[in-house]
Amino acid sequence: MRNRIVWHRRLSLKTCMLLVCLLFAPFYFPSLISHSFFLTAQTQTGKASYYAKKFEGRRTASGERLHSDSLTCAHRTFPFGTMLRVTNLTNKKVVIVRVTDRGPFARGRIIDLSWRAAKLIGMITQGIAPVKVEVIDRVIPPFQPSMPTTYPEYDLEVSPEYEYGVTEEWNDLILSPKENTDSLSTEP
Repeated sequence: MRNRIVWHRRLSLKTCMLLVCLLFAPFYFPSLISHSFFLTAQTQTGKASYYAKKFEGRRTASGERLHSDSLTCAHRTFPFGTMLRVTNLTNKKVVIVRVTDRGPFARGRIIDLSWRAAKLIGMITQGIAPVKVEVIDRVIPPFQPSMPTTYPEYDLEVSPEYEYGVTEEWNDLILSPKENTDSLSTEP
């Protein structure tokens, strides 16, 4: 009887320890918890790296293929398709990229850029650069808001003589099938 009571006390102590560990685990091991568990900040600062060209054509976590000339990136927590403004803090150059992959998994890095995005912000020679990453809501498709948008103007008036491309002379013209085939022959 006494063994049962001790066993019951041990079980409750183990249960309490397990609950305490589960409560404090997110603070000690945040990388093990899913990204939707935490609210992500809208602005982050840290180090950025870029994909080597040997990864060209490989599939990313979103299922897309990686292209070195695309403006894409890898981030640990932001959802796929999120548009990010990445600013190189050493030279203040800016690029807008789309999240298509997960990573980087190296300590101290917050974002992996495609080769072209890294080139646009001038970090190819350094390999790693300090950056500021901001989530942006709306982007103008050319990714360069300073470009003026001009649209062509069309004049769609119909001239009065030719309504729908048919003249009055053509209204009385009737061709029979025999006449139509005779006119198509190539004999002189």
